[in-house]
Amino acid sequence: MKSICIFAGSSFGNDFEYVEKARELGKIMAENGFSIVYGGSKNGLMGEIANEVLSHDGEVVGIMPRGLIKGENVHSQLTKLIEVDTMHERKAKMSELADGYIALPGGLGTFEELFEVLCWAQIGIHHKPIGVLNVNGYYDPLLNLINHCIQKGFSGEIHKSIISSSSDPETLLSLMVNYVPKEIEYKWNHQNVSLKKEK
Repeated sequence: MKSICIFAGSSFGNDFEYVEKARELGKIMAENGFSIVYGGSKNGLMGEIANEVLSHDGEVVGIMPRGLIKGENVHSQLTKLIEVDTMHERKAKMSELADGYIALPGGLGTFEELFEVLCWAQIGIHHKPIGVLNVNGYYDPLLNLINHCIQKGFSGEIHKSIISSSSDPETLLSLMVNYVPKEIEYKWNHQNVSLKKEK
């Protein structure tokens, strides 16, 4: 694993530790030879981790739809900026270039990106490690929701193994480097459930 896709807020949030941990993760990644692929913005936590990787001579690849380049204030110091036409192309390119994924604190866009790669892992599209930097319990509600989903029978217990979580950047990277995908039986292959309305 050499290249990690970063999902993160384009805002800073209201807890300065979000910024501190983003910077810490960026520093550790660069020092250990990891490059990052991300949305290309200079704003918020996205910008903070990019700045930190760059300041420690790491590689940062930004991917941004042409229509957002002005609005999202594209980072001007990136190792490489890739322009695409749509948000779908952006996410596809990020995934193509990444060996793993880490979500920092963020908003709806971050959740959407995270759940998409979790879904892809669940159905076998990829077997890459996925982690969340759970700063001050930011992702506790999301992890609890996944547990609730399992308890209610919409996901299997094994699906918890898809996501790694830690509040410590170094620990999270270690979990991802040592991640071994488990054999997952796809639920629709063995369900015998009729979706036809009974008469």
